[in-house]
Amino acid sequence: MKKNILIVLTLFLIILNVKAQVNDKADTSRILDPVTIREYSMKPYLPDVQGVNIYAGKKTNSILLNDGEANLPQNNARMIFSKIPGVNVWDMDGAGTQMNIGTRGTDAHRSIEMNMRQNGYNTNSDMFGYPENHYSAPMQGVRQVQLIRGSAALQLGSQFGGMMNYVMKEGDSTKAFSLESEQTTGSYNFFNSYNAVGGKKGKISYYAYYDNRHGDGWRPNAGFNYQAFYANIKYEFSSKGSLSLQFSRMDYHQQIAGGLTDAQFNQNAQQSNRSRNFFSPKINIPALILNYSFSPKTKLQATTNGIWGERSSVQFINTPNVNDTINKTTGSYNPRQVDRDFYEGFTAEARILHQYGIGNIKGSLAGGVRYFTEDTQRRQKGKGTTGSDYDMTVIGSYGIDLEFRTTNYAAFVENIFQLTEKFSITPGFRYEVINSNLTGVINNATFPVSYKGNRSFPLFGTGMQYQVNNSTQLYGNISQAYRPYLYASITPADQIGVIDPNLKDSRGYDLDAGYRGQLSDFINFDVNAFYLFYGDKIGKLTTTNANASTYQLTTNIGNSVAKGFELYLNLSLWKMLAGNIRNTDIRLFSSVAYTNARYISGALSNNTENISIIGNSVEGVPDWINRSGLELKHKGITTTLQMSYVSRQFNDANNTQFSSTGIVGVIPSYTLFDWAFNYRFLKQYHVSAGINNIANLRYFSRRINMYPGPGILPADGRTFYVSLGFKI
Repeated sequence: MKKNILIVLTLFLIILNVKAQVNDKADTSRILDPVTIREYSMKPYLPDVQGVNIYAGKKTNSILLNDGEANLPQNNARMIFSKIPGVNVWDMDGAGTQMNIGTRGTDAHRSIEMNMRQNGYNTNSDMFGYPENHYSAPMQGVRQVQLIRGSAALQLGSQFGGMMNYVMKEGDSTKAFSLESEQTTGSYNFFNSYNAVGGKKGKISYYAYYDNRHGDGWRPNAGFNYQAFYANIKYEFSSKGSLSLQFSRMDYHQQIAGGLTDAQFNQNAQQSNRSRNFFSPKINIPALILNYSFSPKTKLQATTNGIWGERSSVQFINTPNVNDTINKTTGSYNPRQVDRDFYEGFTAEARILHQYGIGNIKGSLAGGVRYFTEDTQRRQKGKGTTGSDYDMTVIGSYGIDLEFRTTNYAAFVENIFQLTEKFSITPGFRYEVINSNLTGVINNATFPVSYKGNRSFPLFGTGMQYQVNNSTQLYGNISQAYRPYLYASITPADQIGVIDPNLKDSRGYDLDAGYRGQLSDFINFDVNAFYLFYGDKIGKLTTTNANASTYQLTTNIGNSVAKGFELYLNLSLWKMLAGNIRNTDIRLFSSVAYTNARYISGALSNNTENISIIGNSVEGVPDWINRSGLELKHKGITTTLQMSYVSRQFNDANNTQFSSTGIVGVIPSYTLFDWAFNYRFLKQYHVSAGINNIANLRYFSRRINMYPGPGILPADGRTFYVSLGFKI
């Protein structure tokens, strides 16, 4: 931490030096405050250049979050991401405490294969060791969602799922103080209170919120209490630069209802035989952001942020066909298992963008560097108490007690070469260095663990874009990507497990080609084909040593390919039939993705033999995802009726059809309908309402062999919510 503090202090000195060099003479120029125009945004992708980032030739998505278009108080992901084709959502429950998303054949569990960011900085708990995104912001505090697919790897760091960035709201720049509040109530004692203040006075602007969400849950033993804080204070020290200090915190306490077998789900999907299982993460993210324009054509952004927190759980872990009951021998419940992770990380990133011209060729050059360090302590398989409350007491030693340290250095450069007025090419390069160090013990301090993994590799990519006319463009991109092996992959679960000493990071590439834009003034579209190669996936093989003893080897088991297409279409029926009438519109949107994700090589261990998985579907990836809706806007009313269809999928690479415990098997297809409504009145007030799963369908989108199961995790049936809010 001392090194991190020195880096922060150094950055402050640089900032002060820059400020000191600003011309002391009176500056007659004045930057006007931004004006927010409240109208329906149709452009679903990012501009070629924004801030210090280049997006030309890349597959990008951009959506604005508005009341009445999605269920924001409950963080309903299938509505929030409905206009981004191919986002696979794991509907665990209606608490909205987690965002579980994946794209193009990647795992949706806590967005573990996504590069998750907020205002441009990482929120994953441990980007290189355990990149689950425990942090989840309330969507009422988010203004815009940005998604860049595999091509994000060059500028922003790798994950095969791409980079998703939440751009948070800012205060009203026309007022010194503004207050907004929204109170929501709903089914099963759901209540959410979102409250925020913001404004601008002189050179200082600010925005801060507090959100509290609690309820009983749709199933028994599923109560939750979530709270989140966010504050952003920005100081514009000159007409050229600003410094923002931000702090985010999220924590929640949730009871885990556990998984079900197929028989239990078919009998009563709402039942639960776990009452002593709990989960609680706490995540803190401070950040410091410097923006400085040396000239209109040259911009700098320097960001430092930390992440510290934990995730804790206490559970009776067994298959769902085993009830958690009193042990007749001891006269009490069986001891539970205690698992705890502690995270402490620091990141510093600096980016610069320069726009230039050489002869007839115009260009935009972006470059940057990153330094990242993380220390994660993992303590698992602790023998807990026989009690029924949230108790982290451990009797004896943890079965697993590890410390994982990672240091990462990276540098990148990308350049838009505007070769003609309509055609541009954007090559890029990134170089990564990862140093990993693992120490600790496994199985109650009897199995020492020591591991060092130092590696470095380059990444290349190129994008192309052709402006067909003023409103449509062709684009294409190919970029290399990688996924670091997690520390779960390099620690044997038992003494017969062996880790391949030549274990490699998963490597691959992402290819996009598409056509997007606007036809006339009532059709907006984006259609693209993609091909994602995911090489050297990690799994377990059954192997025999020289003594004829059989053991499980963790190694790179094979390769997979995800290919298909993504389509977004937004049609203004009202403009098409009646012309452009202010404050009135009827829109039909459709977001469709076909993903053929299959293994093209490899085998997996099945008991004592290895089974080929060539041709099998990649686990957790449906072939089809279709989210379509009808939206009505008339004066102060906005309402949306949405349909979501997800085709069947498997949850293991062996594509197991059925198991009596419910842990593995088919996840059937399902079709859902949701409704959201918002009415603004008296300028400052609004009322919102909605119904989730209107048809009360019994369905599930995940089977799992670990937390928060094991077994089938039923999604919520029909629920409703009503909100009342104001902004003054």
